[in-house]
Amino acid sequence: QVRLVESGGGLVQPGGSLRLSCACPASGPIFIIYHMGWYRQAPGKQRELVARISNDRSTNYADSVKGRFTISRDNTKNAVYLQMNSLRPEDTAVYYCNAYRSPMDDYWGQGTQVTVSS
Repeated sequence: QVRLVESGGGLVQPGGSLRLSCACPASGPIFIIYHMGWYRQAPGKQRELVARISNDRSTNYADSVKGRFTISRDNTKNAVYLQMNSLRPEDTAVYYCNAYRSPMDDYWGQGTQVTVSS
């Protein structure tokens, strides 16, 4: 069982920055084999992929965040991060961390709220 704990959300003005963290405290050495991702869900909308980093550190991003967000992972700390710059009101959502290895090995965090507003 993989437990994911997100942190770093909050209220920020347009143009500002936030850094989200996702820790996997009990995963131990198996963390390195998981593909990690950040998803978000705005009110009334479906959950969507924001960014993903594979176990080989390859990354992909939603078109809406390319050039503004950066995903990274630290396998020595069993953690994944999302650096969000130039935030826009449309980035407002609950952000979820995901760890995936197979359909039967797919875990989600509890979510952290990001609100971009002046």
